[in-house]
Amino acid sequence: MSAGALLYSFSPTPPSPSDSSKKFSLSDRRLKFPSRFHLTVLPEDRCFVLQVSAPRHSGGRGNWRLWTDVKSKPYDVSNKAPKSMKFESSIGKSVLDDEEEELGDELPWWKQFPKRWLIVTLCFSAFLLCNMDRVNMSIAILPMSAEYNWNPQTVGLIQSSFFWGYLLTQIAGGIWADTVGGKLVLGFGVIWWSVATALTPVAAKIGLPFLLVVRAFMGIGEGVAMPAMNNILSKWVPVAERSRSLALVYSGMYLGSVTGLAFSPFLIHQFGWPSVFFSFGSLGAVWFAVWLNKAHSSPLDDPQLRPQEKKLIFANSVSKEPVKTIPWGLILSKAPVWALIVSHFCHNWGTFILLTWMPTYYHQVLKFNLTESGLLCVLPWLTMAFSANLGGWIADTLVSRGLSVTTVRKIMQSIGFLGPAFFLTQLSHVDSPAMAVLCMACSQGTDAFSQSGLYSNHQDIAPRYSGVLLGLSNTAGVLAGVFGTAATGYILQHGSWDDVFKVSVGLYLVGTVVWNLFSTGEKILD
Repeated sequence: MSAGALLYSFSPTPPSPSDSSKKFSLSDRRLKFPSRFHLTVLPEDRCFVLQVSAPRHSGGRGNWRLWTDVKSKPYDVSNKAPKSMKFESSIGKSVLDDEEEELGDELPWWKQFPKRWLIVTLCFSAFLLCNMDRVNMSIAILPMSAEYNWNPQTVGLIQSSFFWGYLLTQIAGGIWADTVGGKLVLGFGVIWWSVATALTPVAAKIGLPFLLVVRAFMGIGEGVAMPAMNNILSKWVPVAERSRSLALVYSGMYLGSVTGLAFSPFLIHQFGWPSVFFSFGSLGAVWFAVWLNKAHSSPLDDPQLRPQEKKLIFANSVSKEPVKTIPWGLILSKAPVWALIVSHFCHNWGTFILLTWMPTYYHQVLKFNLTESGLLCVLPWLTMAFSANLGGWIADTLVSRGLSVTTVRKIMQSIGFLGPAFFLTQLSHVDSPAMAVLCMACSQGTDAFSQSGLYSNHQDIAPRYSGVLLGLSNTAGVLAGVFGTAATGYILQHGSWDDVFKVSVGLYLVGTVVWNLFSTGEKILD
């Protein structure tokens, strides 16, 4: 078609070719196209017709036709269409979008559910399974040690073997997710740790070395989960929804601990300790089937994503090109990256100590029996699940009202550091077990605001490398948990619980200073 083609007429009937007075340029008329049109190519050599359904002045619908002058010329459309036929850049895009809105209004509500929140929900359920499979050993180890005559040293070795594999795949999982896509990596992680969970009774029956290997394999699978999830959400979730989505996903871990601690004793009592591993492991296969069918690493890979949602996601998105190489030198030269690593270490030192040693503290200091200690251990997880989602809602609301992402991240993480520090200092001043439990719950509740602070910051500063960044900082966090748990035992042999809490408070304060001096919510790596 000629770029300067003229319209012969704009009338319900075709014009006479000789009526040159009817000629006008497309720019001569301001036309508002409605939502439906039909393109018909006529057999004549020199015209095609664009038939438009337009409202009449009386309120009804009428049909209008646009006649254009074209030359009869063969054209091969097998590879691409000529520019003059690409409607998406002009009329067609708005027309098709309007049509999609009309069709979308007719869809049932479950088909209108945003796909990005389906991805978030699936990630939430994956993290629910993650901690269910992790904490079940802390309950099942009691009947297992009685059956196999394991001493406390062997029990400690079994519990720690999980972290051997978990540490190995933090950074590797981030690299895999950023290069091959989060869908494959997270799917691999869930099915891998689920198989390892189901094989745990078999390995224990064969011998201790096999059990240690299976537990390390389970750590390998769970180690890739957080980097892969971070990679997926960096592509699917707009920045205005980032805090809420991450808070919901991480609350899956907290609720997974509650679920595992609640159901494991029942299953052990009714069916024996192997049933815990078989039943929990089988749930991973169900999740994996849904994940393969519904999830995609990027919105660009999803053929069923509605145009309106795709437009929303890409409104302030980053480059979606796959990562081919990791610029390690550039990443490690940035102060905000080191702020993430140091802050993650300081945060996890206190968090792992509280969650690991809390039953012992309840039993030794507050004089609760073991049953009461176990029940009270659920309280912090529930508090963290609630506070994480509350903090996510607050953070996204502040961002949507114009507060800078940097300011929001600093506010939320300061609460996540200073809140636990304050409540831990109060433990030495309370004189009742109820107040002590309240302080512990409030400490963990304010700690969960970190999900909208440092845990959301990887996607802020380097969306394309968010998986690698989370792998780096979470490696420091896991090391803090390992060293902090061991150091607490040493401190308790030579000191008191007050000394344990003082170390945690000191690291919380260090993390607060580092975070507020060097962190940012702006993108620093492209």
